[in-house]
Parts: sequence; C-alpha cells; structure tokens
Amino acid sequence: MSEGGGPEGVGVLVGEDGLARCPWAAEPGEMRDYHDTEWGVPVVGESALFERLTLEAFQSGLSWATILRKRPAFREVFDGFDVDRIASYDGAKRDALLADARIVRNRAKVDATITNARATVALRGAGPEGSLESLIRASAPVPGPAPVTTTDLVPSSPESLALSKLLKKRGFSFVGPTTLYALWEALGLVDTHLAGCHRRGIAALTAGTDT
Repeated sequence: MSEGGGPEGVGVLVGEDGLARCPWAAEPGEMRDYHDTEWGVPVVGESALFERLTLEAFQSGLSWATILRKRPAFREVFDGFDVDRIASYDGAKRDALLADARIVRNRAKVDATITNARATVALRGAGPEGSLESLIRASAPVPGPAPVTTTDLVPSSPESLALSKLLKKRGFSFVGPTTLYALWEALGLVDTHLAGCHRRGIAALTAGTDT
C-alpha cells in the first residue's frame, strides 16, 4: 500500500500511548494496528505473498483503510489466496466475484488476480527466478537511509520499474512500479518507517518469521 502520504514534511508523531509512529498511523484504529503488527514485516510462502500483491493491486485508486476492512471477505472469496485454486477459476466464478459487494468489484482487478495466479503457476521453475516469491525478493533495491519526513518518501524506484517490466513479460498485469514498491514496503524489503518510528527496523528483527 502507498501508506506514506498526507502533508509534506511531516515526521513521526507521538501517540497518546507515548509511541512515535509514521503519521498515517497516528490515530488509534485499524490503520495503526496494521502499522504496528504487519506493515514492513516479512511473510513466507506463495499464498501470503500473492495475497499482498493482490491487495496492493486492488488498493490502486482507493484508500488502504478500505482494503483492510474488506480483507476478510477477499480472503474468503479468493480461497485464502491459494494460487492453484485461483488459477482454475472459470467464467462462473469470475461472475460471482464481480457480483460480491463485500469486495471491490472492479472487473480489471478481478481479471488481473486470475491472470496473475496463472502467471505465478507458470513461473514456478521457469528460468532463474524459480518462483514469484524469489523474484520479488531478489529484485528489491539496496536499503537506503531512513526517511526523516514524508517529503523523503518516494512512490516508486528504478528497481520497481524494472520488476514491473519483467513481471509483465511473464504474463502478469496490474503490477505497475508504484504497486510493486508498495509491496516491497509491506514486506519489509524497503523500510520506509520514518526515522524515530518505533517500528523502524522491524523487518530485520523478524526476518524469516512465518506470518
């Protein structure tokens, strides 16, 4: 998700609990909970990574808070983001997804999810990448300095542009450079917790954790 946003030049904010956080997570609620427990924490496994890629694509043009509220329904209707099951969806299943008001009923994004599942299956063992998971991890940029304020945040990078082009060649869709950069942030492959945030560096502490 493109969490970093809001007014430029804003640094960490200290909450009523005394903890410093990125400004988008300053207030109690779902967004703070996500910031404090999930954002920037590595995940292990194809389904977990595919879920995050899919939700980042669905978030495009919407708020992440909307996606978080709908996430339980997304997990249900997309069969726990089991890639093989999604890859086998037929027209009837696609129509059912588009009729389900509990999720984002965007035809292009639903179609992209099915397309991307099939591309993920095809990617297994094909070429040096071997899997979607290894490709996404190997393509992440070298860590840079910690952003101090929201002005220091960027929506994409040359590396995310290169990965976008590679994935599109492999048959993926809705994988633009901004979506992929946000995915790296969510996975802790790019740490954009602001300097001073109590979650800064959490990816290194939780590397290898199966979440």
